[in-house]
Amino acid sequence: MAITPGMTAGGKAVPSSQGMTKEERKVIFASSLGTVFEWYDFYLYGSLAAIIGKQFFLGDPTTSFIFALLTFAAGFIVRPFGALVFGRLGDMIGRKYTFLVTILIMGGSTFLVGLLPGHASIGIAAPIILVTLRILQGLALGGEYGGAATYVAEHAPEGKRGAFTAWIQTTATMGLFLSLLVILGTRTAVGEEEFLAWGWRIPFLLSVLLLGISVWIRMSMNESPAFAKMKAEGKTSKRPLSEAFLQWKNAKIVILALVGLTMGQAVVWYTGQFYALFFLTQTLKIDGPTANILIAIALLLATPFFLVFGALSDKIGRKWIILGGCVIAAATYFPIFKAITHYGNPALEQAINSAPVVVVADPASCNFQVDPSGTRKFPASCDIATRVLTNASVNYTTVDAPAGTVATIKVGDKVFQSFNANMTADGLNFDADSKAREDAFKKEITGALKSAGYPDKADPNQINKPMVVLLLFILVLYVTMVYGPIAAMLVEMFPTRIRYSSMSLPYHIGNGWFGGLLPTISFALVAANGNIYYGLWYPIIIALITVVIGALFVRETKDNNIYAAD
Repeated sequence: MAITPGMTAGGKAVPSSQGMTKEERKVIFASSLGTVFEWYDFYLYGSLAAIIGKQFFLGDPTTSFIFALLTFAAGFIVRPFGALVFGRLGDMIGRKYTFLVTILIMGGSTFLVGLLPGHASIGIAAPIILVTLRILQGLALGGEYGGAATYVAEHAPEGKRGAFTAWIQTTATMGLFLSLLVILGTRTAVGEEEFLAWGWRIPFLLSVLLLGISVWIRMSMNESPAFAKMKAEGKTSKRPLSEAFLQWKNAKIVILALVGLTMGQAVVWYTGQFYALFFLTQTLKIDGPTANILIAIALLLATPFFLVFGALSDKIGRKWIILGGCVIAAATYFPIFKAITHYGNPALEQAINSAPVVVVADPASCNFQVDPSGTRKFPASCDIATRVLTNASVNYTTVDAPAGTVATIKVGDKVFQSFNANMTADGLNFDADSKAREDAFKKEITGALKSAGYPDKADPNQINKPMVVLLLFILVLYVTMVYGPIAAMLVEMFPTRIRYSSMSLPYHIGNGWFGGLLPTISFALVAANGNIYYGLWYPIIIALITVVIGALFVRETKDNNIYAAD
């Protein structure tokens, strides 16, 4: 077996004080660039969720947006299953060929999203096919990350795994950054009206070019030295999933990696990047191009800190950097997002303070208004009142009223009475009179909100862009703290023979389930509660659980020998 740079004849990495070799640079470049393209494919959907919701889902704007987010989340939900399938292959046949397959699945699925007709053309088949393609993307990504992180870590010299794998950690952010740039460029080129109609498909179709580049890069790569050595010695696992998850000595580490590391890392990651973007566009009503530019600048400024915290973790350890990021994020989310409102849409903040909105209603008539079919109606007076306010992104509080009370909305010192709608004979829609009353009620409330100073959208001239970028930069800086060192730490927690499977599952459960569901859960919480900041409780609670479990039970890993097969 050939001896790679930084590796002894016995197959163990040795400390290196030299710079990267040509082979090491190639490994990092090839792995990272291919993974950037894969994240680009995956996050295009998230960046365009609001537009896609209108193209593929029925219902009012809030319902269609929530279901667009649920479809976005579907890709995350299946990621652990992709981790199991491709992790098993990676531990049995090798790292290289496994994550060559994942890029083919991801690129093909993304390209097909760009070709898929909307609900108006093919009806219910449109969202069904869309969800199927998102599931394929999630399966592919479930196999991608573990392979890339393991591949780079197993090439890294001793004492530099954090620095080397930090390049992989930049790929998710750079993929998001690239997707935002392509979206912005397309929007500018075709115009906003055309972009909303058909131009949103162009970024998906362009993925076929990235797919070709990625496959070419992946074909030129060699197998990792740790796996090659293990394979040559006949020590590869024949049952990696059983070893990883059915033997308690390994299974307990998988559980700790999930609850004590990746769960908190995930919610910090998605709050700082995706939830922040949704908050700008959906809650503060900042136009899409401006919001994309603000996020893109923050990402560009903060991305080098993935490398900073990755390299720092080689010196002081990984655990406390990750947990420290979770603590700081949980402690500061509320003031940061309130400051984003202050600088991003000051008119909205002023209206919330000067003319608070209150819904007075029988709590039994207030429902959680999410319907998977997109056909169920909510005729109760409370539901009509809260739906009008939620669609307008208005912050409101709810006061309980006696049973049977018809709901009212108070805007400052003005009071408006809602109504209980009547249904058509088939029970699927409001009757003509109720539709007319809801339209009139919505118009009345919209006028009252406008008179009270509630803006229809953020005034571009009032956005303090430097301050918004600074606040977004701080949110992404938290992301770099929790995410920069985590690939190296997960690799170091597990033996070579089951590493791909073992590290992939907790990573993708944490990021796929706890992180991927964050936008959906947080916006549903806001819609149910009325407070535009209420959704932040979800990432705060999850991050603090990780801090407690991680501090008590997770061990530092930076000095572990990753070349041990067992």
